[in-house]
Amino acid sequence: MERDMDAPNAATDPAADTTTGAPSTHAAMPGWKRNVSLFLTGQTVSLLGSMIVQYAVMWHLTIETRSGSVLMLSIVFGMLPQAFVSIFGGVWADRHSRKLLIMGADTAIAVITLGLALLMVSGVDDLWIIYLALAVRSTFAGIQTPAVSALIPQIVPTDQLIRINGVFQSIQSGMMLLAPVVAAAIYASFDIVAVFFVDVVTALVGVGLLLAVAVPRIVRSDEGPVSYFGDLAAGVRYIAGHGPVKWLMTLFAVTMVLVGAPSYLTPLMVTRTFGQEVWKLTANEIFWAVGMLAGGLAIAAVGTRITNRIALITGTVLAAGVLTAGLGVSTNMWVFFALGLGVGVTFSLMSAPSMAILQETVEPEMQGRVFGFVGIVMTVAMPLSMVVFGPLADRFSVESLLVVAGGLLVAFIAGVLAVPSARRSLAEVSRPAAPPEGGEGGDEGGGGVAGGEAVRDAAQA
Repeated sequence: MERDMDAPNAATDPAADTTTGAPSTHAAMPGWKRNVSLFLTGQTVSLLGSMIVQYAVMWHLTIETRSGSVLMLSIVFGMLPQAFVSIFGGVWADRHSRKLLIMGADTAIAVITLGLALLMVSGVDDLWIIYLALAVRSTFAGIQTPAVSALIPQIVPTDQLIRINGVFQSIQSGMMLLAPVVAAAIYASFDIVAVFFVDVVTALVGVGLLLAVAVPRIVRSDEGPVSYFGDLAAGVRYIAGHGPVKWLMTLFAVTMVLVGAPSYLTPLMVTRTFGQEVWKLTANEIFWAVGMLAGGLAIAAVGTRITNRIALITGTVLAAGVLTAGLGVSTNMWVFFALGLGVGVTFSLMSAPSMAILQETVEPEMQGRVFGFVGIVMTVAMPLSMVVFGPLADRFSVESLLVVAGGLLVAFIAGVLAVPSARRSLAEVSRPAAPPEGGEGGDEGGGGVAGGEAVRDAAQA
């Protein structure tokens, strides 16, 4: 039995063909630069609105309450729903059109966010309405996120995956530079409701751009109808039996626990130690974003020349642990910001090659479920970590928590490298796959996408 899982109306899609498990060549993806440019631009616009909401809500809660417990609850409401929905979101991404799932999730977020904004305008402005907004957004992110990650290798040639992931990371980081400034301007000039209205507009723009992207279809062969839970169980078995995927997910989880969650406490440290001015909170976010942008641009520029991806990933996680501990011992605000920049660099240098490895090695018909579980790992790790770190931040200094978290991450990397099975599994995917035959040429006969060129292509879409 054959089941179409993407672009069901393939006859009307000029780029529609059957995607197999073999590496995708440039020749097999005519017009791929245009599709990637439209996709990245649409996701960037949508992401900008989401980031504006993220920063504004975080600052709103920090300034209004100065409570680590309130920040903990915001993380829980903002991430746990995504973790639960991702259980099914990954299966949906392997069964249905990933493009339509992304568009539908963005549209639903826009409609519901508009309703919540109107509710707040009517005078309902309690904390619970903020938590509800975060929970709703998180729910649809559980549908959207695995679909986005699984769609990328459908429109990107295999030998360009690490570069495009680096470009994607760079664009996201660039938005992280812009979003705090825009969020500060809107929040300072208006209120949190205005931020929600901006998010509605950016979500709809993202949907419109994605509509113009031609996505190939994936055909999956099954012996017979498979239930959702059967597909889910197959995904669990696949990850459990796939050493590289299992260990990469472990790295993601522990890094998010020991770096991601404490990073959410840095605004609390800024307000307690360096002052409550909004510009200081903005500067903190900008330094982190500049670091992530620099790391993403570096990967985009030299990604195809990296010969040992696992050494890069483990080395940057180790550096992230050291720098996180450094955040805790810094007493100068500008040194603190510079160390945050360094952590941002390490995150990009770890994230882009990790995603490329998964997109390259996992079969296309399994990618939705794998990325669904990656989303679960990342979203569960953060709130569970905040359940610990948030209340502790009300009893102990944020500085001490950062030192402990950094030290534990260093110890974790040393422990992983001491496990023979982990070393063997990760060594299997250390080197990139050989370029497929006929894959040296660029789009339409041109060259491959260099980092700067791909950024310009996305900007011109």
